[in-house]
Amino acid sequence: MKTAKGAENIARFHLGDDRDKALAIFRKLKGTTDVSETNMLSIEFRETKEELPLNLKMISCTLEQLAQNCKLITKELFKLYNVSV
Repeated sequence: MKTAKGAENIARFHLGDDRDKALAIFRKLKGTTDVSETNMLSIEFRETKEELPLNLKMISCTLEQLAQNCKLITKELFKLYNVSV
């Protein structure tokens, strides 16, 4: 979230260690890849390499899209951990 003091991380989802599955979830999210300094809300797809975060993809979204995205991520993670073998 963009604030008067700069960008603030307000939430983090761990999508697992399978990059392909995590990326598949990220691609389902609502928003636009047109990210600029004026966007207030954004979601980043990060990977950790040698304990350092690497930003791979980013989308900007509205508050409504952010709510939908949180619901979608939770639903997909539930399926991943409880339905998949």
